Amino acid sequence: MILRCAIVDDEPLALNLIESYVAKTSFLKLEGKYASAIQAMQELPQKNVDLLFLDIQMPELNGLEFSKMVDSHTRIVFTTAFDQYALDGYRVNALDYLLKPISYIDFLEASNKALQWFERSSKQGELESIYVKSDYKLVRVKLKDIQYIEGLKDYVKIYMEDTPRPILSLMSMKSVEEILPQSKFMRVHRSYIVNKEKIKIIDRGRIVFEKNYIPVSDSYKHVFQEFLEEHC
Repeated sequence: MILRCAIVDDEPLALNLIESYVAKTSFLKLEGKYASAIQAMQELPQKNVDLLFLDIQMPELNGLEFSKMVDSHTRIVFTTAFDQYALDGYRVNALDYLLKPISYIDFLEASNKALQWFERSSKQGELESIYVKSDYKLVRVKLKDIQYIEGLKDYVKIYMEDTPRPILSLMSMKSVEEILPQSKFMRVHRSYIVNKEKIKIIDRGRIVFEKNYIPVSDSYKHVFQEFLEEHC
């Protein structure tokens, strides 16, 4: 598998260093490098990039802000000189982060993590069910029956079609999102993942499942809008 990648960094030395790392990594193909998020914002949408190496500390538009505008297909590896940003990186669902000065070993480790993620993701389209732990038991959940998933701190509630009570499982939303195939499921809020095929009613920007209204947060509105445009 070859991953199409891009680099965004306002430091020329860092930009050139990562470019050299990409060049000697056999499964990476460079599609573009940009000295600012503004420049990347104009050109990246046409590139269909799998992996983005994104600097955090940049003028005008920083990496954390820009990451929320990136296509949902693209996985992000943040590059930063400030390790306190690590937590923020994971809050926007970054795959990994690299602390400057970046060594090739660390770069390769993050790139391999991305490769494994995409290889796993390519097989997920074949998934029909998953097993989740609930009440000390493993419960088989058919993906086609899931309406939506709600995150509650360290737990998730899995709401099933024609089932009165949700399944409660000790899992994080991040781990659930990584398991579910993106072709069928979409995150629309920090606390909600929905089954695309089950979306029948949208009321004032909210997804309606029977009596339950699922909000779409600002961070995920562009993803939701793309979904609507594909189905209109």
